[in-house]
Amino acid sequence: MVTFCIALLLLVLGYLLYGKVAERVIKPDSKAQTPAYAKNDGVDYIPMPTWKIFMIQFLNIAGLGPIFGAILGAQFGPAAYIWIVVGCIFIGAFHDYFSGMISLREGGANLPEIIGKYLGNTTKTVMRIFSVVLLVLVGVVFVSQPAGLLDKITPDWMNNTFWIIVIFAYYLVATLLPIDKVIGKVYPLFAFALIFMAVGVLFMIFWNGIDLPEITDGLSNCHPNKETTPIFPIMCITIACGAISGFHATQSPLMARCLKNENLGRKVFYGAMILEGIIAMIWAAAAIWYYKEKGYGESQASIVYFITETWMGKIGSILAMLGVVFAPITSGDTALRSARLILADFFKMDQSKISKRLLISVPVFIATALIIVYSLSDAAGFNIIWRYFGWSNQALSVFTLWAITVYMVITKKPWIMAFLPALFMTMVCATYLLLAPECLHLDHTISYIVGGVVTVAFAIGFFIWKGKRKETINN
Repeated sequence: MVTFCIALLLLVLGYLLYGKVAERVIKPDSKAQTPAYAKNDGVDYIPMPTWKIFMIQFLNIAGLGPIFGAILGAQFGPAAYIWIVVGCIFIGAFHDYFSGMISLREGGANLPEIIGKYLGNTTKTVMRIFSVVLLVLVGVVFVSQPAGLLDKITPDWMNNTFWIIVIFAYYLVATLLPIDKVIGKVYPLFAFALIFMAVGVLFMIFWNGIDLPEITDGLSNCHPNKETTPIFPIMCITIACGAISGFHATQSPLMARCLKNENLGRKVFYGAMILEGIIAMIWAAAAIWYYKEKGYGESQASIVYFITETWMGKIGSILAMLGVVFAPITSGDTALRSARLILADFFKMDQSKISKRLLISVPVFIATALIIVYSLSDAAGFNIIWRYFGWSNQALSVFTLWAITVYMVITKKPWIMAFLPALFMTMVCATYLLLAPECLHLDHTISYIVGGVVTVAFAIGFFIWKGKRKETINN
């Protein structure tokens, strides 16, 4: 329990201390006109209250990651605590804050436009395709899972198919309407539900005096398949949204277009990620207790239901499950909204008219629907889609961190803050692609060596670029 309490405290201190350091580095300008005013179109660029933007950002980035991802990650044991704390403070929250602030200063630019500016037009084209594919996969994943959860707690006639149709219809409406009409009104309520659930579980952890393992007990791999599932890099992919997620950088521009002042960036972008890390920590601790009491084998939804019903009773478990349901739904709709905006940038299509929004949204929704049908027709379909989503999510964070690194070099900021996270996540993604059973499944030693070589190659490429740039400036 001591390690758990220290971890929670460190996350809070991370916001207060390292978050402040990051803010001093980016140097927000309180007098600068934000895109919310400069480009106000009544649809995507709209000034909104800070508390509401924070709630929307929090739900946008949360999804099932800090719950299901943390539950899966807890199988590795107390090592999950370290990854959540270190990853969230120094990589994830930093990644979200800087990607949001760069978007804010680039007129609310989407992630591919930012990456293209700092990593080149070829990379921008690749990232446009990569980002849209990832966002569609998010839409698929975050339709299927909440539908399955609602199926568990509603009458029989409200089955899985019924809820998929309902959620999908909601996605279409939320994607097309101005951001303050649906998202701005319902998200704060959904956010309170998710926070209520986390607070309830946290209270019961202390109330029941749960016996949690300490770091002093050792950091050995507790995963039931530890021979094929090493802590590094598998855990870093499994616990994504609770520590670092490239998907977040696709969501930050949505709120960058609604912020009233640059000074609010740390509260919204860095703060929302820290809150997500806290929720991930709570669920990781609860899951560690569950595995100790019940063992492995159950689905993440079943584990959530058992924990909440055991600790909070029938009514409390239903309220908690609703919080779990709302989280992915509110990430799915903004994911598809982001896909619409990225494609609108590519085709240079104004989005002030609903006919133009429909022109882009309809193909996106058709593609999403087809993948959903596939995932339902094949028993293994969803698991395959989830694994591809997990890796592509972290791969996107690699491109974002390298773009931030280049931005910091160009603007003469301490680039080492972004360079080290970029290197680490490059190693994570390269090694995972080589080692994971669902990928190339190579020998672990070979995977680590090749992953290290790839990472060193990226570092050398960066320093070569940096040296050439310095020579150009001097000449």
